[in-house]
Amino acid sequence: MRLGKNMLESTNPAIKNHEAWRDGIRSCDTVETATIAGVVNKTGMLTSVAVAGGMFGIWLTQNQPGLAWPLGIAGLIATIVVYFMIMRNPARAKYTAWIYAAIQGAFLGALTHALDTALANMGYVAVGGLALQAFVITISVLISMLALYYFRILQPTKKFTAAVSVLTLGIFITYLISFGMSMFGAEMPFLSLSSATAGGNTALIGIGINLLILGVASLWLIIDFGIVEQQVKSGAPKQMEWFCAFILMVTLVWIYLEAVKLCFRLALLFGNRD
Repeated sequence: MRLGKNMLESTNPAIKNHEAWRDGIRSCDTVETATIAGVVNKTGMLTSVAVAGGMFGIWLTQNQPGLAWPLGIAGLIATIVVYFMIMRNPARAKYTAWIYAAIQGAFLGALTHALDTALANMGYVAVGGLALQAFVITISVLISMLALYYFRILQPTKKFTAAVSVLTLGIFITYLISFGMSMFGAEMPFLSLSSATAGGNTALIGIGINLLILGVASLWLIIDFGIVEQQVKSGAPKQMEWFCAFILMVTLVWIYLEAVKLCFRLALLFGNRD
């Protein structure tokens, strides 16, 4: 079976590993082939696990706040281990992608609750809560990108993929610099969420940057849809549906993260006070 060269062009780090796909296909012991419907179903399953993990994260921060930090560290380590286990052999996604989804869900749930609490302490109210707002944005982005891909309005061409890759690399470097600055008590102008409290042009620029990053994250879906479709058409084994669902989950996690940050900024700028 020959895997397409476009596999190497994805901006999603969980899908661009050509060797991982080849090794995973060889290790699958089923002759049944993957389908788009199967990928959709398994993505839905992982999303449900992530939602359940998010509920646990919220419960944990509410009832056992002292455990949130150590469990967060353990969860981060576990996520990294699971990620590279799947990258080394995609066939493992069937058994370990659940762990990734649960841990990421718990992290996003805890973060969302913390931001909701911060808003409440400052006297602001996010209508329906940040979790609901960010979830609606994530689903809306998923449906919109799927429609744009289905009707061939956006396609993962070489130029498209290259542009998204450059933007993603720039965002990654910026976040690394921001993290390094935070270690010394400094903040990246406009990028940090605390800049949203400044109001005025500072808050507006922060929202603009947040929207740009959310847009780049959304474009990952176009590239991922194309590669998943390519692999399904090439006759990848049924078990690879779990890997396809996993790489889509990686993108959806980033989209939700940027969405909840955007909702937080908008609530501070335009939200209602208690």
